[in-house]
Amino acid sequence: MAIITLTTDLGDKDIYQAALKGSILKLLPNVNIVDITNSVSAFNIQQAAFILKNSYHYFPDATVHLIGIDTVFSASTRYLAVKYKNHYFVGADNGIFSLMFNDEPDEIVEINILQDLKFLHFPLADIFVRAACHLADGRPLKEIGLPVSAIEKKMNLQPVIEKNLIKGSVIYIDSFQNVITNITKEFFNSIQQGRRFILYFKRNETIDRLSWHYNEVPEGEKLCLFGISDHLEIAINKGNASGLLGLTLGDKVVIDFQ
Repeated sequence: MAIITLTTDLGDKDIYQAALKGSILKLLPNVNIVDITNSVSAFNIQQAAFILKNSYHYFPDATVHLIGIDTVFSASTRYLAVKYKNHYFVGADNGIFSLMFNDEPDEIVEINILQDLKFLHFPLADIFVRAACHLADGRPLKEIGLPVSAIEKKMNLQPVIEKNLIKGSVIYIDSFQNVITNITKEFFNSIQQGRRFILYFKRNETIDRLSWHYNEVPEGEKLCLFGISDHLEIAINKGNASGLLGLTLGDKVVIDFQ
């Protein structure tokens, strides 16, 4: 069965999500629609990119991922369909693709499907839906657009190395209030090389060991681990790490290797 996933900022209180799903089902009645999330903060492409980057690869090859973030018509923004690692992505060329992909996409087209004027304010339920259904139906990418060689570039904030230090920052806070940094497991291991460390963050808090799972420390105690995203997380077992430790997006963390 064909799969179309949704990553949007449409929420679940209004008609928009229903209009989007209904539009898909009109064109492809047997498609399997999967919500990755419809609760991205409005226009927050960094948040959407982090979620989709760390979830799309759990889906089967040929899955189509429809990205509904900052898609309102603009004369300066292209709509793209992209093939990357045997998956398809449909979204606005607003920088989100560069934030999601570590490598260059396999194929990119600028979608040339004509806008239906009755959907002028909501191209997500028109141009994007028709492109996504075309791809989910197994038809070629080249039939819905003209090839392009480059995408809009935005840069993720990268951790910095200074002598025996890694200086990173908070890039995401999940629904459990776990605090996720921009320090990946691969990057950490390449610098650590078996050495002990101390993780410093707000309010002079420290952690000096990695945990394998959240229940490795008593309830209410803080810990750090590499979670499902392979990014270093600061958490409290059955607690609110962000609120209790005062950590918010953009806050700095420092790892000192001994």
